[in-house]
Amino acid sequence: MMSTEGIKDWIILNMIPGVGSSTFRRLIKFFGSPSLVLSASLKELAMVRGVTPALCQSIVDNRDNIKIDEELRLIEKYGCKIITIEDQAYPQNLKAIYDPPPLLYVKGELTNSDSNSIAIVGTRNATTYGKTVAENFSSQLASRGITIVSGLAHGVDTYAHKGALSVGGRTIAVVGNGLDIVYPAENAKLFDEIANSGAVISELPMGTKPIRTMFPQRNRLISGISLGTIVIEAPRKSGALITADLALDQGRDVFAIPGQIFSEKSKGTNWLIKQGAKLVDSVDDILEELPSSSFQQPVEDNIKTEDMMIEYQLSQDENAVWNVIGSSPIHIDDISKRSNLPVFKVCSVLVMLELKGLVQQLSGKMFIRKTASL
Repeated sequence: MMSTEGIKDWIILNMIPGVGSSTFRRLIKFFGSPSLVLSASLKELAMVRGVTPALCQSIVDNRDNIKIDEELRLIEKYGCKIITIEDQAYPQNLKAIYDPPPLLYVKGELTNSDSNSIAIVGTRNATTYGKTVAENFSSQLASRGITIVSGLAHGVDTYAHKGALSVGGRTIAVVGNGLDIVYPAENAKLFDEIANSGAVISELPMGTKPIRTMFPQRNRLISGISLGTIVIEAPRKSGALITADLALDQGRDVFAIPGQIFSEKSKGTNWLIKQGAKLVDSVDDILEELPSSSFQQPVEDNIKTEDMMIEYQLSQDENAVWNVIGSSPIHIDDISKRSNLPVFKVCSVLVMLELKGLVQQLSGKMFIRKTASL
């Protein structure tokens, strides 16, 4: 990684109004480095194809007015670092897209293993079904060594991050604001947990507030870092569908979790399936699309009966019920049939398993193994 002095010109050029990622690349390709861009004359800048006279003037007018010392102070204060597209630590998947950001603000650590990433996105107003699916898929993928990428928003994003953290996996949050701002504020604790065991990243300068127009720009990074994108519960008009479109443009896989046909929150995901996105109802559907070298071989899903009985002090009935509940929701009547216990007995056993944090009740008397708090 280059020195602080070397980083300064990258940050300054990135902060000049009108200089987007594509213009940044044109300028670097023509002049060779940010420092040479910033020292160029108006006439020299005008020689770059695709750079308008107004933008040339903006560079000349603003290059000495960027508050770089304040920016560096905030970067240090909030424990962040800058990674440029020329650094080895820059995500290789992201570098391959048509419009990669010239630099990233990073809180936490990016690792080589993050090249094996899957994005999980969906509506902010997720139902219990959407939250459960997001957390469940995320935890299963993370336990196989796959990094989970999402956007830290309410709903599906939040539970995707939580699922990865619940099994000690890696997760990356891509945000549409400066890293000195946590949005939404309710996810401040989650923000810190992600930074401590993965990374929170942004292409935007410190102090940049979250505004709606920034999020499509942010979404191209979510899909760009990832090998594929899973869409869970998205209305027909949804930012998650924008992420799916960007993934397709970037040559990445798009997966969709089917939802109820009467739910507005499933209209978008079901539409994606009609358009050719791969319908998935298990993690295996995703893993079969990835190179086998990109994920770890499965660990035994069911903890040994005797280990569970010892660790959680389960009775025989509790153990029998717990063993028939898996990662997919199951109705109480089916639990009764598979465990060979009457329904009234299963009801009392389920209460004890919920108190021990082993299962969670969903709507419609459905139950699922609990991987993290919902």
